[in-house]
Amino acid sequence: MRILVTGFNPFRGVRINPSELVVKALAQRTLQFSKRYPALEIITAILPTEYIAATRLLRSLMRTTRPDGVICLGVASRRERISLERVALNWDDDPTPDNAGRIRRGRRIAPGGPDVYWSTLPLDPMREALRKHGIKSYVSNHAGTFVCNHAFYVARKEAARRPRPIPCGFIHLPGHLPGQLKSRQRSHTGAAVRRFVEAIECCLKVLGRETARKKKPG
Repeated sequence: MRILVTGFNPFRGVRINPSELVVKALAQRTLQFSKRYPALEIITAILPTEYIAATRLLRSLMRTTRPDGVICLGVASRRERISLERVALNWDDDPTPDNAGRIRRGRRIAPGGPDVYWSTLPLDPMREALRKHGIKSYVSNHAGTFVCNHAFYVARKEAARRPRPIPCGFIHLPGHLPGQLKSRQRSHTGAAVRRFVEAIECCLKVLGRETARKKKPG
């Protein structure tokens, strides 16, 4: 099973984006992960925090790599737990400029498209697996209206074009741990990122297991 995992680079107000750090760490651990879970192939990419550029790159990645599953990662700076997002809104509406300087207020992502796309990731099994690993998480009903939600919607829309449905969704990481530490606290950043990597690897294992289970006859 080939799974595409994406993160975002830093943007205004988020000097260090944990989703970028986690994806880079996953990329370095791909060989090790594949040896432990040979049925899973992980493809990683960093998306620019830009509405247009992120859309183009995400669509290109999904069309060229043709993954069997997609997990997009982002940061929610004010949240304290990992957020397994349930819904992608067809709506851009945030006062924060993206990294290209664009501000989008009250604009549909896909005119004529569905108002929402639901995550097709196994959210409840993921949450339960994280709980067993002592990692706090919850299922969130709102991915915001900035570039994270935009990418979530684009990914689900692209996944919906496939002849065979694939699991696809978004996970927000809390940003206050590695992204907003004072200089004297930097030693904790590595530990926080390792914990996030553990969490996402846990979600990847669940995704692989649940997908394989659904493919079994009967």
